[in-house]
Amino acid sequence: MSLAQASPKQTWLHLAGEMLTPLPEGALWWAPARVLVVSDLHLEKGSNYAAAGQMLPPYDTSATLARVEALCAALKPHTVISLGDSFHDRRAESRLPAPYAARIRALTGGHDWVWVEGNHDPDPPADLGGRAAKVLRLGPLVFRHEPTGEAGEISGHLHPVAKVAGRGRSVRRRCFASDGARLVMPAMGAFAGGLNVLNAAFRPVFPEGCMAFAIGEARVYGVPQTHLLPDGGAGSGVHWKL
Repeated sequence: MSLAQASPKQTWLHLAGEMLTPLPEGALWWAPARVLVVSDLHLEKGSNYAAAGQMLPPYDTSATLARVEALCAALKPHTVISLGDSFHDRRAESRLPAPYAARIRALTGGHDWVWVEGNHDPDPPADLGGRAAKVLRLGPLVFRHEPTGEAGEISGHLHPVAKVAGRGRSVRRRCFASDGARLVMPAMGAFAGGLNVLNAAFRPVFPEGCMAFAIGEARVYGVPQTHLLPDGGAGSGVHWKL
């Protein structure tokens, strides 16, 4: 069976017998269950860096929330799963400007919102609504932050990106990574970095390799493993801390 199928405008994939739609915003839509999955929002990363003297534009939280809000308005999910590292650090909630906190409460109040525990944010937000889970199991699928390789698993943490050659140059895009048995989500945060899917960190999750679903401007493109390129330079096969 093909891992992915595509129409001229849409790509979807099969996992544990379920059909899932990877979206160009970096989210995953499980239509029959009306579940929207987002991962690694890293809200307030900009303010965290600013406190350390690295001045980034302070708009990452607003930009990331705007993408989530637009998806919720368009798809009207029953459940939204935020798959860990929703906040960049333990003090991020206290730095949230009041208008951003109100936007988050509107999202958590309008849906069955689940904060999955991440390594950056092991404790759920105290005053923003929603419910917390270390691991969430829905039907044949299991949702957790750090991948274990379990069949039916949807995880985040590794921030996968795909490097692909085309028209005389290479492009590097955030991507979904899957081998048909498990799936790793891209980071959705505006300032989140990325790790090449050919990096050694992905081998325990995908021992036989994986297919990438690269995010384009308006759709997601399935990329076979044979079309993927490694990042060059020393240390390209070394896992870095996320």
